[in-house]
Parts: sequence; C-alpha cells; structure tokens
Amino acid sequence: MTTPRPAAGPLRDTLVVFAGSARFQLAFARTNPDFLLVLVRTPLTTLILLALSTHAGRPDLAAYAVLAPVLMTLWDMALLIASDVITKERSWGTLELLAATPARFAVVVLARVLTVTTVSLLSTVEAWLVARAVFGVTIGVAHPALFALTMTVSSLAMAGTATLMSALFVLAPHARFMTNTLSYPVYLLAGVFVPLSMLPAWVRPLSSVVFLSWSADLLRATLTAGPVAGAGRSLAVIAVLGLAGALAGSVAVTRVLRHARAAGTLSEV
Repeated sequence: MTTPRPAAGPLRDTLVVFAGSARFQLAFARTNPDFLLVLVRTPLTTLILLALSTHAGRPDLAAYAVLAPVLMTLWDMALLIASDVITKERSWGTLELLAATPARFAVVVLARVLTVTTVSLLSTVEAWLVARAVFGVTIGVAHPALFALTMTVSSLAMAGTATLMSALFVLAPHARFMTNTLSYPVYLLAGVFVPLSMLPAWVRPLSSVVFLSWSADLLRATLTAGPVAGAGRSLAVIAVLGLAGALAGSVAVTRVLRHARAAGTLSEV
C-alpha cells in the first residue's frame, strides 16, 4: 500500500497562502461592518428597481430588477475587498511586511476577494425574497444547475478581475474612493440595469469585453423555460475573461509592488 505523495512545494505553498488568507478575511469580516452594509443595500436596491419596473408597466424587466442588485453586490464587494486589502494594510503599516513575504501578493488578494464574493452570494436569496414578499413577484429558475454554475464562474471571474484592479489600487493612495468610479460604468456596459439593446449602438461592442455582460445575459436566460442557446460558449467566455484578469493581475501586482518599493511609496496613505 502506497501513501499519497504530498503536493509539490510551490503548489502546496500557494494553497497554504490561499487558505490562510481566506480564514483571515472571514475573521476580519465578522468585525468589520463595511462588508455587511453591501448586503443590506441589496434588498433596498431590489425594492427601487422593482418599483420602477412595476410603475412603468414593464413586468418583462422583473428579472433585470432582481438580478441587477445581486450582480451589483458581487462586483461592489470584489472591488471593495481589492481596495481594502491595500487601504487597510497601508493604514496598519503592514503592507511593506506583506509585500516582503515569499507569498505572492496576488494570491492573497484573490483569496480574500473570493471569500467575500462567495459569502455575498447570499444576496441572491435576499433579492428573491424581497420580490416575493413585497411585490408578489416570483422569479422562477428554469435551469437551476446552470444558474448555480453561472453564479460560481462569475464569482471566480470577479475575483480574478478584482485582482487586476488591486494593482491600480497600489498606485493610488486613496484607493477606496476609486471603487464607485469603477462600478457604474461596468454596470452600464454589462447591461445590468437595462437591456443592452437600449444602449447607444456605439457602446454595445464594448460590452463584449466585459465579462459581467455575459454573466447577466446567461443568468437571465436560465430563468426562462426552453433550451439556453450558447450556454457553454458564454461560460467559457466568462471563465477566459476572468482567468485573463487574474493572470494579468498577478503580473501587474508584482511589477507595481516592485516599483512602489523602489520609489518608497508603499506606505503612502
């Protein structure tokens, strides 16, 4: 009988860093109310969007009104944590120590962002309950397995893209104030608020490079009966764009940290 071989050194070290960062983020989130505020906002945003669609006599937009707050919450949390890793570590005076460790900084950011976005999936339940309890609107999921898979892949893509954003946050002393600037343009380009067909024609091609547009379209398609056309292609695009963001983020963060150390700007708050 042979015993399982241990994981290779670099892979094992990466997994240890990932798991430790995830545990730290869970412990930190329990004591930091900022993370809870976004989940509180989800029901309120659902109320507003459903009220608007109902008042406008557009029941066909109910799926938009329920899914939009969920996607907004996930993206907001991803950006918040990506910036918070930089802002908090700077304010604590530990960013230099964290950057000096053998652990890859991008892995730390990815683990912490993914941990919070996973918890933020609870916003899906919040939005559905508000729609049912307040407006009597029941949003059925015709393809639950595909819906769950799309949410999972989208969460991974958000964590990867947020890792790329963290490189920008390293360069910006006031990183948290940039999150709103990076939020709403993505919502519009992704068609989270309104269908892409309602956007100006010259804007629509830009949506194809925003992974969230593929996520929003596929999630809405899973709510209706009948086969979902191009589901595999959409999932592949979301995964590729998220992976590209994660790889680019890993390279960018490494280079930006090296530049910040050389310039002596890591500790700027």
